[in-house]
Parts: sequence; structure tokens; C-alpha cells
Amino acid sequence: MFTHLHLHTEYSLLDGLSRIPDLMDRVKVLGQQSVAMTDHGALYGAIDFYKEARARDLKPIIGIEAYVAPESRFKKTAGRQNDYYHLTLLAKDMQGYRNLLQLSTKSHLEGFYYKPRMDKELLAEYGKGIIALSGCPSGEMHRLLVEDRHAEARGLAGFFSDVFDGFYLEAMRHDEPDINAQCDKALAGLLTLSKETGIPLVATNDSHYTAPDDAAIHDVLLCIGTNSTVND
Repeated sequence: MFTHLHLHTEYSLLDGLSRIPDLMDRVKVLGQQSVAMTDHGALYGAIDFYKEARARDLKPIIGIEAYVAPESRFKKTAGRQNDYYHLTLLAKDMQGYRNLLQLSTKSHLEGFYYKPRMDKELLAEYGKGIIALSGCPSGEMHRLLVEDRHAEARGLAGFFSDVFDGFYLEAMRHDEPDINAQCDKALAGLLTLSKETGIPLVATNDSHYTAPDDAAIHDVLLCIGTNSTVND
């Protein structure tokens, strides 16, 4: 049975559209038994998510899609507002949940520059009890593989395997030609990396809304968040 391990609720502000009660109802209708929450940079929805899932006899998986600075979280270079990678983090147990709280808090208080950024130093310090997935097309692993930097990708996989209590190579694909061209190249690299290292693959879908009919509304939400129009 499929479980969403990369999913954004309404607490991914101006990006996620899934309201938690409606999301849980949809998960139940689909016959799924568990679901993860991985909102951007924060855990604002964790309590509501947990309560709504348990009320429906579903297993809640608390997580976060982290913003990871390429260097130190304290380095803030003027004009480089997109100076971060995405990384999917899931709490394996209570220690992992507490460490997610630490990571989120420190990324806001110490690493905030356009986004709440953590860095590899923090990941190494608070990685216990956390399962990590290598991330979406904005993840460092994905970018390294698309740029044919396979040795660096293997090194990054080794680092993640060492600091977390579980690490998986995250594969996803979406119905957009420009994105799929990169995803296909990255997927080929992920398959090779999995065979070389023994690190397993996991399929995700980077869900941002609950039902197919929500697509048009989600498009409007993104326009608000990016100060653009639907025609753009």
C-alpha cells in the first residue's frame, strides 16, 4: 500500500493547499494506512496533523522538508536568496521528533536568510532518530546527478547514511516535460547509486494538494505567493 512520504499541507504557506482534515479523509478513502507531513522549513501543523490522523486510525509520520545551506548556515551572501537545497526529513521515533524541533528552531534563529536554513553541521548533531530521503529536484543529490557529479553524489550519500538513522534515495516524477527530463536523468543516477551502495530507493510524489480538482486553485495560490499571474 502506497504511503505519501513527501507531502505539503496548508502549513507550507502559499505553497501547500491540503487542509489537514480533508487530507486525512482522502487518505482514508484511498485505503491508505499512513501518511507523512513534510512542510517547508517548519512543524507548525504537527499537532493538528497527529490528532486528525489518530482520530481516523491512521499512522501519522511527522516530518519536514528542510532548507539546507550549501555551506555554513551563518553565511548569508547578499542577493543569493535561493542559496539552499531541499532535504526530506522524517521522525523515526520521539528522539527524532525532538531533533526535528531543534533543527527547525535553529534554522529559524541561526540560519534564516530568506528561508530558515540548517546546515550539515546541524544535521550531524541532530540526525539521530531521523530518517532522511534525498529530496526533490531542488535537492543537492538530484542536482549533483543531473550535473554528472557522481563521485560527489556518492560522498553525499555516505554522509547522510552516517548521520541519520536511515537514508533512502528519493525518486519522483511529475507530468511536466521540463521537469521530467531532469528527473529521468536523476533517476538513472539514483538507480546506479543504489546498486553501487546498497542504499534503497523510495518513491514519492511531492504532493501539494489533495484532489485532482484542486489543481486550478493551487495554481492561483502559487501566483499569490510568487506575485505573478496564471498566464505567467
